[in-house]
Amino acid sequence: MIKGFKDFIMRGNVIDLAVAVVIGGAFTALVTAVVTSIVNPLIEIFWKPDPDTGAAGPSVVGLHGDLVTFPLGGLLSAVISFLAVAIVVYFVFVYPMNKFKERAAAKAGVVEEETPLPTEQELLVQIRDLLEKRESETPKL
Repeated sequence: MIKGFKDFIMRGNVIDLAVAVVIGGAFTALVTAVVTSIVNPLIEIFWKPDPDTGAAGPSVVGLHGDLVTFPLGGLLSAVISFLAVAIVVYFVFVYPMNKFKERAAAKAGVVEEETPLPTEQELLVQIRDLLEKRESETPKL
């Protein structure tokens, strides 16, 4: 029973998913604080925040005469948060786990041989040969 549990846990996708959820949740608060305190004020240097929504970004007069603000601060915040969390999760957990799996496979003697794909010319020759074979096998009327 313990061996089965160990095999289940050592499957990379279970560990990757668990790590991504935990680290993503913890790291998001840090990234959000950095973006809120650094990136958003930099955006507000160039665009005055909308007094109604507080969103900073370019404003355009709408069709009905009211001011429409495109909140670039929120978009940049989300993009930076996502990229930062993805980078941390990959380099701290996924990359080392992949290296661990490679070493374990090498230690076990498993060697993955990549068979090269046929070239375009080889495929065309095979198609030609199959067509000739089919043509010679079909009775002529």
